[in-house]
Amino acid sequence: MEQKHFEVIIVGGSYSGLSAAMSLGRSLRQVLVIDSGSPCNRQTPYSHNFITQDGEKPAVISAKAKLQVDIYKTVQFYNGLAVKAIKTENGFEIITESGEAFTARKVLFATGVKDLLPKIEGFANCWGISVLHCPYCHGYEVKNEKTAIIANGEMGFEYAKLISNWTKDLRLCTNGKSELSLEKTQILKNHRVQIFEEEIDSFEHSEGYIKNIIFKNGERVEVKAIYARPPFEQHCPIPDTLGCEINEQGLLKVDAMQKTNISGVFASGDCTTPMRSVAIAVSTGSFAGAVINKELIDEDF
Repeated sequence: MEQKHFEVIIVGGSYSGLSAAMSLGRSLRQVLVIDSGSPCNRQTPYSHNFITQDGEKPAVISAKAKLQVDIYKTVQFYNGLAVKAIKTENGFEIITESGEAFTARKVLFATGVKDLLPKIEGFANCWGISVLHCPYCHGYEVKNEKTAIIANGEMGFEYAKLISNWTKDLRLCTNGKSELSLEKTQILKNHRVQIFEEEIDSFEHSEGYIKNIIFKNGERVEVKAIYARPPFEQHCPIPDTLGCEINEQGLLKVDAMQKTNISGVFASGDCTTPMRSVAIAVSTGSFAGAVINKELIDEDF
């Protein structure tokens, strides 16, 4: 790319980053979107609960969004991985994996998170297809089906209570000795939630669609869907190296204006919120773009 300096660099070009780019492009800002093409939902066949796009393929939504953002000629795209950021006197320098460097007054991280999947055979194959994280995104499609939850303790109890809204044919797999209190164990049993304490060996599936949970004792349990919330880490380590605070959940800490604790650095989308959905990513990205534009105006006026 010939142009090396921009007003804003957005690291991450999925839903939140593209939404911010549109806000900034419509504000006549010189913007660079750096994206490596590895969204966390790349295996998910359909996206839901986003008005006007309900049931669309995630990649189709992203492609359409990029085409619409590309109309704004002050926005440019760089296909690559950002690996380093340096605070400069006038803003920031972002360096890519190939060694190219770009500078900007403001930086927005819309980089998402990376799920740390358990080493259960078949889990990764089913993740985002029939092993789900969010009932609001995918629960309607598996309503009233035989469903399992992989969780334990207080989280297992609350998760089971939540998912019982979509199906009563429910079982809780603690994948080891249950940490539920006697009281909450009884509550779940009263609601006909089966509890399995055996460790899970593998998932039997067909192209990512779960058929059976196979436990290490050889027991098999037929299910059509599984809910799980595996741990995660920030997909991009750059904000941490800049000194951006990370909260107790492992998310980038932002204020009501999507600002991090580092002046000039903003964040939006899944890297900032436990509510991981396309609609929320778009919302926070659009808002962050508007806030960044206003900050640039205030600095120059």
